[in-house]
Amino acid sequence: MPKLDTAVVGLDIGGTSTRATVLTLTGQRLGTGRAGGGNPTSHGAERAAVELLTALREALSDVDPARVVAGTIGLAGAGRLLADPAGRAAFDQAWQDAGLRCPYAVHGDALVAYASGTAAPDGTVLIAGTGAITAQVHDLRLDRIADGHGWLLGDAGSGFWLGREAVRRLLADLDTGRTPGTLATAVLTELVGSAEIAPRPRATVDATIQAVTRRAPVELARLAPLVVDAATHGEPVATALITEAAAHLAESVGRIRAAGAVTPVVLGGGLLTADTPLAAAVRVEIARQWPDAPLRTAGDGAAAAAWLAARDLPEVTDPAALHARLFPAP
Repeated sequence: MPKLDTAVVGLDIGGTSTRATVLTLTGQRLGTGRAGGGNPTSHGAERAAVELLTALREALSDVDPARVVAGTIGLAGAGRLLADPAGRAAFDQAWQDAGLRCPYAVHGDALVAYASGTAAPDGTVLIAGTGAITAQVHDLRLDRIADGHGWLLGDAGSGFWLGREAVRRLLADLDTGRTPGTLATAVLTELVGSAEIAPRPRATVDATIQAVTRRAPVELARLAPLVVDAATHGEPVATALITEAAAHLAESVGRIRAAGAVTPVVLGGGLLTADTPLAAAVRVEIARQWPDAPLRTAGDGAAAAAWLAARDLPEVTDPAALHARLFPAP
């Protein structure tokens, strides 16, 4: 039996938030913490370490740090952090400043998302949010990866992709003189502040292009909710984009997942964990191509990171049972 006073800590670090969870080895949550975006790639190591420390201190506010015997940090770009001595030193310092003296492991956010959906050692995780990436997991380690190539070269089917394609459809309407539909009108209004088309449509084209190029390209992802909402109401252009996005995402899975595989597929990222038309379409595609594969949805990443820390401890003799307590079946 695990020692009752033993605990582990897990962190799920993203570009917009950092979340920490402290668990006992029997699955009891002792504390949680939340802070701002802590990804060192997007925010720099020093700022990321500050957010890490803030989340840890909140999670440990009622817990003696000496009880914590292991930890796991999940974040995008884990390899870059591990290869950056200054960044790792900043994280080490934050860990120590929180009162922790135990070791910690760093894993990619794709592995943490996978572990939040299943305890199975082998399977596949598909994540679609601002970007999109697929990973094959073997023995609870990232094995092969498909896409995740960024907005310029890939991320097909992602929030960025949906936003960019919606703008392209709008521009095609303006070029050909078609009256923009519901989605195109919403996109135009979001970008230039008005749905009105100039007497010379090319002026509206130019204004649209300027509105897009003035911002960072990845900001096109903020148009994705317009596509999702329009598809929810049956708008034909949006519905077609959702169908195409689902096909792209399923294709990325097929790059690294064998036909007929029966291991689990975990869906992660905001576009696939929420009740969206894209999530529904992807589920149909996955079920069509891998009919015997269990389909799961990613859950609490911080708890999954803590579970990854706990499962390697000799006191945890049944990691699957611990996982079931943390993530009960719906």
